[in-house]
Amino acid sequence: MPADFISNLFVFVLAAFLGIELIKRVSPLLHTPLMSLTNALDAIVVIAAIIIAGRHETRISTILGLVAVGASFSNMVGGFLITDRMLSMFKTTKAKKS
Repeated sequence: MPADFISNLFVFVLAAFLGIELIKRVSPLLHTPLMSLTNALDAIVVIAAIIIAGRHETRISTILGLVAVGASFSNMVGGFLITDRMLSMFKTTKAKKS
């Protein structure tokens, strides 16, 4: 195995572990603003995954790039839907005149 792959795998595992630990400690009241922020980050991840998948350097990098595109795109769309739903809960309704 090349050293670059091992160091990249180490960074990925470390980032995943830190991400899980950080999200577990967030107050439930902050999940919606946090979700809105991660939507922007997911958009960047989608672009990076498309670039990685489009290089066609190796078959595994193309497959992992396509998996990353699908996972980050579905996460981004779900985040936008959840944020929209949460924001609609705070909209005021006009009172009807009798």
